[in-house]
Amino acid sequence: MSWSQSYQLAVLKYSGGGDYYANPTALPNLIDFCNTNLRTNISKEVPYVEVGSPDLFIYPMIHLTGHGNVVFSPGEAENLRNYLLSGGFLHIDDNYGMDEFIRVELKKIFPSKELIELPFDHPVFHQKYDFNGLPKIHEHDGKRPQAFGIIHDGRLVCIYTYETDLSDGWENPDVHNDSEGKRQDALKMGANILMYAFTQ
Repeated sequence: MSWSQSYQLAVLKYSGGGDYYANPTALPNLIDFCNTNLRTNISKEVPYVEVGSPDLFIYPMIHLTGHGNVVFSPGEAENLRNYLLSGGFLHIDDNYGMDEFIRVELKKIFPSKELIELPFDHPVFHQKYDFNGLPKIHEHDGKRPQAFGIIHDGRLVCIYTYETDLSDGWENPDVHNDSEGKRQDALKMGANILMYAFTQ
C-alpha cells in the first residue's frame, strides 16, 4: 500500500450487548496522529460497520473494542474470516471485560487456530517507534499487558491487545486524564500497529 493513497478505517459493530461504540474519539485521534507523524492520508471520518456487511472489504483495517459481550453469528464469522483471508486486518482492544467473550468468538472465525502471544522482537513493536511489548495505559488487575495474534499462512491477520487499554490512551485528553506520556505511548503503539497492518 502507498502512504500517499487515501484510506478509511472503520470500527466493528457487533451484537451481544457489548459497547462496540466505546472510545468514540480514539480512532479519529490515532488517525490524526498517523497523518501528522507517519504522513499517511487516512480519512478522519470513521464509520461503524456491521460484522456481516460486505462493506467490511472496503477498509484495510478494522478496529474492535468494548467492555463486554461479543457475539458473531455463523454468517458474520464467515464474513470476517473471508475479510481477513483476503488481506484485511483486525485490531481488537479489550477495554476491560471483553476477554472471556472475544476468545470464544475468535474460535468461530478460525476454529483450528490459537491466539499466540507476540514476542517483544515481533516487527509490530519496531515500526517507526520502538517498544519492548505493549505499553500499560490503565491498571486493572495487576496483570501485564499482552499482545496476541492470529497468524494465517505466515501473515498476522489479527492483533489482540489485552490488559493495556491502548485505545483509551488515544481518546481526547479530558476523557481519562491520562498523562501526556501515557497518551504518546498509546498513540505511538497504535501507529506501529497501523503501519504494520498497512505494509506487511
